[in-house]
Amino acid sequence: MEPKEIEALIRAGLPDCEVSVHSDDLRHYAATVVSPAFAGKRPLQRHQLVYAALGERMGTEIHALSIQALTPEEAAGREA
Repeated sequence: MEPKEIEALIRAGLPDCEVSVHSDDLRHYAATVVSPAFAGKRPLQRHQLVYAALGERMGTEIHALSIQALTPEEAAGREA
């Protein structure tokens, strides 16, 4: 799968998010997802929201996915 396809799937599942996906081999991916939906959620819950957006593709078309799931405030703190 192309990274842009994964980005589109995540955006469909988390409409208010900003997402960036990178891959060197089109099997292992790294995603940074910034969404207000992550507010008040633990890291596992955030990852579950991303996995839910990808559905059955996880483990099949997407072999491995590293996720950074941040709220907009957390992302802004990293840029400062």
